[in-house]
Amino acid sequence: MCGDEDCEFNGLLTQLVRAVTVLSIGALLFTSSMIMNVTFGLMTGIGTIDRLKKKANDTIAEAIEEPIPIRDVFGIGAYWTWLLPIDPVFEDYDRVMGFSTPQRLLREEMKGSSSDPKPSGMRSKDMLSI
Repeated sequence: MCGDEDCEFNGLLTQLVRAVTVLSIGALLFTSSMIMNVTFGLMTGIGTIDRLKKKANDTIAEAIEEPIPIRDVFGIGAYWTWLLPIDPVFEDYDRVMGFSTPQRLLREEMKGSSSDPKPSGMRSKDMLSI
């Protein structure tokens, strides 16, 4: 916008820079507080809602939760995959998630049955229709 060193910003541009600065600082503070909250939850093993309930009931000192292992958060893949938006691979998916989807159960069942020998007299085309 300025072609020389003696350039001055007009009032509107100055106010816009101030507004964007305030918004940026607010976003930085919010994001850093969220990161600290998640880190605290991982280190203590207690979620935000549970922590607030225990704090309201004054039972926070009686917490018996264990810290959450990093491999249960990021999976067992390489470290460089932690920052990528991909599904992590877990040693025991059902234990980490606490549940299993019907699609996953079907996939696991199909993996287990593929190692079984085909019944005699059945062609591979017949196996596909099962």
